[in-house]
Amino acid sequence: MVKGANVGLATLSDNVDAVIVSLGWASPTGDGDADVSVLLLDGSGKVRSDADFYFYNHPVAADGSVHLLGKQPAGEGSEDRIGFDLTAVPAGIERVVIAASRYEGARFGELEDLRVTLADGSGEELLRFPIDDAGSVSAFIFGELYRRGEEWKFRAVGQGYDTGLAGLATDFGVDIDDAAADAADAADADATDGVDGVEAADAGGEGAVGAVGAGVESAAEVASASPAPLVPPEGGEPLPAVPAPRRPEAQGEPRDAVRDEPRGEAGGEAGGQPRRAARPRTARRKVTLPKTARASLAENESWRPARLFPVSALKSDRDRETRATSVLLSVMAQVPEFGRRLTAGFGAPAGRMETFTEVSLPHGDTPRRPDGVLRVERAGKLWTALVETKTNGNALRTEQVQAYMDIAARRGYEAVVTLSNDVALEGSPLVEVKTDGRRKHKVALWHLSWAEVAHQAQMLIRHEGVGNSAHAWLLQELLHYLQHENSGCHGFQNMGAAWVPVRKGIDDETLCQGDPRALEVVESWERLIRQVCLGLGGELGQKVLPVRRARRGADPGERRARMADELCRDGRLHAEVLIEGAPGVLTVAADLRTGKLRTSIEVPAPEQGYPLNWVKRLVRRLAEAPADLHVETLVEGDGGGPRGTLERLRPEPADLLPKNGARITGFRLSLFKGMGSTRGNAETGFIRSVDDAVHRFHDGVVVHLDRPAARRSTAAAPAGAAG
Repeated sequence: MVKGANVGLATLSDNVDAVIVSLGWASPTGDGDADVSVLLLDGSGKVRSDADFYFYNHPVAADGSVHLLGKQPAGEGSEDRIGFDLTAVPAGIERVVIAASRYEGARFGELEDLRVTLADGSGEELLRFPIDDAGSVSAFIFGELYRRGEEWKFRAVGQGYDTGLAGLATDFGVDIDDAAADAADAADADATDGVDGVEAADAGGEGAVGAVGAGVESAAEVASASPAPLVPPEGGEPLPAVPAPRRPEAQGEPRDAVRDEPRGEAGGEAGGQPRRAARPRTARRKVTLPKTARASLAENESWRPARLFPVSALKSDRDRETRATSVLLSVMAQVPEFGRRLTAGFGAPAGRMETFTEVSLPHGDTPRRPDGVLRVERAGKLWTALVETKTNGNALRTEQVQAYMDIAARRGYEAVVTLSNDVALEGSPLVEVKTDGRRKHKVALWHLSWAEVAHQAQMLIRHEGVGNSAHAWLLQELLHYLQHENSGCHGFQNMGAAWVPVRKGIDDETLCQGDPRALEVVESWERLIRQVCLGLGGELGQKVLPVRRARRGADPGERRARMADELCRDGRLHAEVLIEGAPGVLTVAADLRTGKLRTSIEVPAPEQGYPLNWVKRLVRRLAEAPADLHVETLVEGDGGGPRGTLERLRPEPADLLPKNGARITGFRLSLFKGMGSTRGNAETGFIRSVDDAVHRFHDGVVVHLDRPAARRSTAAAPAGAAG
């Protein structure tokens, strides 16, 4: 599409009740980023209330019409996706504005390959609007969805705002109050410091675990209709579904956008006094990580807590697949926030979810039994997906997935969802399936890694919150099950058959460029890095993404081919990771010749002050960092600056100053670690060593560094306000 053009969605696909809009960009430096936002406008061109403004502090509509799905790597950059259930958009809404904003003085003109794409419920891309004239603006409207009678249409807008997210929101009628929000957040941080969200919920403090609107029916209603048992019966009856009390949040009551707690139970009143509706804040909400669990009452360490989902009886891969499928699908149905989070990315609507296991479906002479079935009902319409699960190192079989795709097409189902420990790569499907182009009904094929399932559970129970204590407990039990060594749901854990021959070829210098085994290793490396990002992001409650340096016209296959050639030539694997809030990009390099892993970060030099004060402050900040941390001064020109270990530099920080007076541009901090020798995830394995190296570097180095300047979206925010 071109700027100003519009098109009716119904003319592009028959499956546009639910669509996914993706905003994408790339950055030459790898650290450029932006945040999406959505505004629902009525006939006056304004929001009906502040609740019609969706952004990072208010990501989900209670009615399920809007769901910010988050970022994912794409091409040479990243994409931020938004799920829309157009059947749930209130009748009074005529336009849906889709925008993004940057911060700290960054402008959209600094990004490359700006684009917006729209896909239908099957995942097929219907339209694309490339943008090459964003200019020096900090907020940008990419496009809008709007009604014409009963039809939804899309318009390519491409309009910039120089006043940031707050200015854009204010123009559409949103009342921003960041100063009050900062004070409220500070009070919340003091009040909740040291409280474990799940423990507080178990003690009856449901407010300690904030609600996240999921736009589905109440948990009690879902529970009463969900046949998938929490624990598959082993000669006995399944456990009953856990009931959940009906709360105002489940009925669509809006959340307080400033404070991380639900509004008053009685019509927004607290203590009998009416509360003024909270105004949204554009500065990011601060989250507090829970502390360690309370002391156990066990007599000794040999006592193990009773678990809802036991794993001791699992003896075979078939047992593990059956148990894992039933446990996951049942928790998805019982915890609406969790189920919606996993299915929204598949184009499923928000509605009442039911889950089933071991369903028999006719297929020729031999009936097929998919591991599970997902069904979501909304307004009398059903969305159905077949689920195929694998655990441990078992791979998905093409013929099996193909059979499920054929069954789904014949029965009018919308999707097939595969679950395994493998991680899907962009542009490289895990299984190749053929689709019958003559069929009008299209079936989407989606993949979930067990690592991604665990990541989403972590994000909810540790950082964002769920509706009540029962839901928090269920998610905690699910996470414990997935992380148990006997569950078989450990994520990517094997570098593949090519790993040992490639390492041997590098050692004896017989590996030649173009060797397909090198490409296999590069693909496994990319899967590993994506999984490390999921794990670290779940622990931190922050976005952690692989960085893709911008190269116009380069597709994922070409990028991996270049990395394979570099591996053959230099014997090194290289990746960059962007951690939200970190002062720079974290670099991970594996040197297969020396067997060393290097994790590093480049910290820019301050814009003001004296170099001697810079190095003294840096060394003070790293007082708790490992003594073997390597510190290197970066200077202008080709020559390198002074360097040394932190242990040697602590008594003499001035040793980091260049002797020739060259201008300092920054500092590179690096840790070195021995690389695992085996291809698997054992204690001595390569995968475990990379994960440990990244976590050690973050916990030992990155957390001690100065954070970037706070995001500021309004001129009214006072100096020193928290961002």
